[in-house]
Amino acid sequence: MPETAVPTFPLSRASGCPFDPPPQYATLREEAPVSPIRLWNGQVAWLLTRYADQRAVLADPRFSADVTRPGHPAQSAGVEASRNLDRLPFIARDDPEHNHQRLMFTAHFTVKRVAAMRPRIQEIIDRLLDDMEAAGPPADLVSAFALPMPSLVISELLGVPHRDRGLFQRAARALVTLDSTPEQARAASGELAAYLDELITVKEREPADDLLSTLVVERVRTGELDRRHLVENAILLLSAGHETTANMTALGTLALLHHPEQLATVRDSDDPARVANAVEELLRYLTITHSGRRRVATEDVEIAGTVVRAGEGVVLANDAGNRDGTVFPDPDRLDIDRPEVRRHMAFGHGSHQCLGQNLARAELQLAYPALLRRFPGLRTTVPDGELRFKEDMLVYGVHELPVAW
Repeated sequence: MPETAVPTFPLSRASGCPFDPPPQYATLREEAPVSPIRLWNGQVAWLLTRYADQRAVLADPRFSADVTRPGHPAQSAGVEASRNLDRLPFIARDDPEHNHQRLMFTAHFTVKRVAAMRPRIQEIIDRLLDDMEAAGPPADLVSAFALPMPSLVISELLGVPHRDRGLFQRAARALVTLDSTPEQARAASGELAAYLDELITVKEREPADDLLSTLVVERVRTGELDRRHLVENAILLLSAGHETTANMTALGTLALLHHPEQLATVRDSDDPARVANAVEELLRYLTITHSGRRRVATEDVEIAGTVVRAGEGVVLANDAGNRDGTVFPDPDRLDIDRPEVRRHMAFGHGSHQCLGQNLARAELQLAYPALLRRFPGLRTTVPDGELRFKEDMLVYGVHELPVAW
């Protein structure tokens, strides 16, 4: 692998539009779709920018998601420090172990199960909007709505008391911040693990109607799931279950405010299918997993004419793949009526495709119209240049979004 004149990843976004990925991706897709990059720790890995190549890698068992394998490209020092062979969530393991653990959670995130949750999700959304309206403008859309909405939903699903959501929000932030030190990441992980271990003890004594109780009764007591693995997977679900949807809620709203005609369609449409398509297009257009999905080759594999050797890491720039014009014509344009947009890879692809995608879709399909209908005059109160975008986080978004109506 080349070692000289290798650019450092992540690449910088353009200074103009906050929704666009780094402009170099377009050139790389055409001229060097498999190109070397240097990571935060000096490791050189391969950056893949074409949709077809990314999709192929995510479906290829010769590329491992196991973060303990030598050569696996960690996103940050904090992520690297959290690697522990005895306490890895299923997302960081390979099949068959990945699939075995994942199946224990799958039934709780099916389309049918999430559809049954929609009335309760709507209640949570409406209550938050009631509070926001009662407090009056101005407001920070992130802290008033975008963050608490999915936090409350995943708390109820797992059986985490609402009063404790501040704890897991704070700890989860340390786990997804790129500049967290190893010590900060270990402390946050330890705090969450201790809290959830204690909560599981409560569920063992007094099971309730929630996911943690179900897993304790049906999996832990039978010996099928180790208690430590339940804790680690619960950390994953708590963190991923609110951070991603919160960022999509706020950033998607900002994107719609930049496209008032499409905002009006989302606000006024009585066609659930059209709103659902709008959500898929926002997921494609924004692709907030901007740090890329990571794999390591377990044997030599040729990709687009380049041989990736066994032990070499690959970074799949999904925000580049979702802007691939061979798959999505005029890819840099937001088009909420774009046909076949669900081919996007915002939730990944293959056996590791996001477990919670059905829940995230339901939350966004309900949140955007409800917010825009409640506040038809919604507007930001500061220019984009004064907003703090989450370049420093594993998941892209906006730290605060000051709004009025």
